[in-house]
Amino acid sequence: MVNRPSRDLVEIFGYAPDDLSTEARALWNLEACPFTQSACTKANHDKSIVYGTCSVTSPYGDCVICPNRLYEKNYSSLKSVAIDAFGYDFEFMTFNEYIPKRSNGKQYIVALGMSSGKEVKLGRQLSMDWVLAKVKNGQLESYVGVEVQSIDITGNYRDSWHTYKNLPHSQKVEIPRSEHGLNWANVHKRLIPQLIRKGIVYSQSKLVPSGLYFIVPDIVYKKFEDIIGDDIPLVDYKSPDVMTVHTYSLSEPVPHGKQRELILNRNLRFRLSEFSDRFIAGASLPSGEELDEAVRKVLGM
Repeated sequence: MVNRPSRDLVEIFGYAPDDLSTEARALWNLEACPFTQSACTKANHDKSIVYGTCSVTSPYGDCVICPNRLYEKNYSSLKSVAIDAFGYDFEFMTFNEYIPKRSNGKQYIVALGMSSGKEVKLGRQLSMDWVLAKVKNGQLESYVGVEVQSIDITGNYRDSWHTYKNLPHSQKVEIPRSEHGLNWANVHKRLIPQLIRKGIVYSQSKLVPSGLYFIVPDIVYKKFEDIIGDDIPLVDYKSPDVMTVHTYSLSEPVPHGKQRELILNRNLRFRLSEFSDRFIAGASLPSGEELDEAVRKVLGM
């Protein structure tokens, strides 16, 4: 029997951390990601331990903390973007799948990213997570950008993780409470400014018909709404200066030997300028009067 704490790890190498099935423990042994079919990248700073942690508990529900978790079922989230941007008439494929077919005269949607060819980079400043390129006869016709974000964590969960790693098959085990936290400050420090900068670049291209797409856990996007407001005006059209957001959550827990699925929660579309203006204005910024009072308080007045 395993007693699990309320603050806990939710998925390790794609499965519940106390899952002792052959499928789950094989990935522990291989240190492999089941969503990208490659080595897991969730390691400590000196790369001596590969943690494989996909998601953790949060005050708002189970939250994905690794972007690769959002690529389940052979990049189904990217395929959803391709369909939204280009329709159903084109076959979606990775760069390696495309190479032998590039000269056969057909049209394809080719995903370019770190695990498919390589990321598109603009000097030292910007690295685009994904570019979905519509190509024909080996020629680029158009493309859209896709940013994929989860959330970074603070603290550590070493004791909890090691207990799960060494979990016996039959014995009462008390799992230590995980000491992780979620780095919500990164939403306004890094994630939103990054989206705005990249969105502006995409909006200036003559080959980008649908602007920038953003794939993110729904829990994380709600933190965006704390900053930009949850009443941003939506639009029902696509254009280079429009951003589209797809938010995802995890399905309910499943029996051991199985993986939880991603659920598409929201498909939002709004003007990039509106998003940018709201970030600068700050839907939840304190008033000038509050600042005045804070200064007086520090002065003891």
